[in-house]
Amino acid sequence: MQAQSLTTLVSGKTTIPAAALEALAAGLRGSLIGEGDGAYDDARTIWNGMVDRRPGLILRCAGAADVIAAVNLARDNGLLVAVRGGGHGIAGNAVCDGGLMIDLSPMRSVRVDVASQRAWVEPGATLADVDKETQAFGLAVPTGINSTTGIAGLTLGGGFGWLTRKFGLTLDNLLSVDVVTADGELRRASQSENPDLFWALRGGGGNLGVVTAFEFQLHRVGPEVLSGLVVHPFDDAERVLRAYRRELEAAPDEMTCWAVLRQAPPLPFLPEEWHGREIVVLAMCYCGDMQAGEKAAAGLRAIGTPIADVVGPHPFTGWQQAFDPLLAPGARNYWKSHDLVELSDAAIDILLNAIRNLPGPECEIFIGHVGGAAGRVAPEATAFPQRSSHFVINVHARWRTPDMDQACIGWARALFEAMKPHAVGTAYINFMPADEPDRVQAAYGGNYRRLAELKQLYDPMNLFRMNQNVTPAATSHAA
Repeated sequence: MQAQSLTTLVSGKTTIPAAALEALAAGLRGSLIGEGDGAYDDARTIWNGMVDRRPGLILRCAGAADVIAAVNLARDNGLLVAVRGGGHGIAGNAVCDGGLMIDLSPMRSVRVDVASQRAWVEPGATLADVDKETQAFGLAVPTGINSTTGIAGLTLGGGFGWLTRKFGLTLDNLLSVDVVTADGELRRASQSENPDLFWALRGGGGNLGVVTAFEFQLHRVGPEVLSGLVVHPFDDAERVLRAYRRELEAAPDEMTCWAVLRQAPPLPFLPEEWHGREIVVLAMCYCGDMQAGEKAAAGLRAIGTPIADVVGPHPFTGWQQAFDPLLAPGARNYWKSHDLVELSDAAIDILLNAIRNLPGPECEIFIGHVGGAAGRVAPEATAFPQRSSHFVINVHARWRTPDMDQACIGWARALFEAMKPHAVGTAYINFMPADEPDRVQAAYGGNYRRLAELKQLYDPMNLFRMNQNVTPAATSHAA
């Protein structure tokens, strides 16, 4: 490999000699990829098609030893560094321009211990990888709703989906992690080992280091759950959402129901005349006894006069992948989100008005139904602070060509501003785009100061800054 000129943390350049790179490569189980290599473009391509960055060097890791070597290379040379797990983050922080990209995607092992109901998961695994191994034994960890998402970023930022109300956030089910911190040391963090670091990793995103292994508590789920969609005409949306809100007041923890507002995709169970027309969808999942689920879902399914109702018993792994076709990689994406304690009439009116002015057929709004077990954790118990929200609103702008950038991004931003009076002010960091550094402190609320102090302890040079960045306490506005 030739000498490489790489971008530094201070936006300068430094050259890594060929001999040093050859010695590094010789000690790896994985590989070094430069711009001239055939694997380069595939390695730098991530889920959000808006992100087109060119790292100076990609270190594709096969294990913890490779991660240590990568972190040491970055620290010793003051390199700008990005860490890729699943590459699914909306902000595109998995890839940097000119610096070092630490690629964890080959590290996809999932090992299940049935007796203890635990799983050990490597950071390159996707949610589909985790579900496949755990569901083979009728077990699951609560994760997100798109199976191509990476487990690492999801967990470190929070993680919520169909099982959250019953079993908590993904990070609430984390028992321990192995993590390489900025000094190149591999540390184990749990409630009993490095508990301060464990606290910070549960919600602190990629700020504290590179996790090489996650240990999760598993729960009995499936293999079938009561799940599916109820699709309503948009003309009935106001009535449907008000009734939806009312039904959720008494929903058991096993029941989760999200609302999606968008133009109808060509789903096979929808009459063709509805394709491309605005609709409101109630997407529900009951993760307990099937008969109890039928009873819990009855009120939601009785709302209005739906176009289609396809709620029934489905394999949990299939339901986890149900939205994958609408979130396939390659499109241009921009998100804005809010946490809401309640879904007020005024908030509903704002959301409906936005759907009447959709800038493109793939743009949508989803209302994530949370609370339950996730809301019964003290805000200070983990770095993830927002435990009182009953809903998370995600404004999902999605389109295909650069000429639509202004219209789609503008639509998302306008809706975000209109919803501010109805939100609590915090944010789910996994839904925050790259242009929201000013929201990071508010996102962590009362936990920000402690997180910044731990950042100073474990990463004083802010090596891990390609994230929703918490600056070390010595330079933090919160200090």
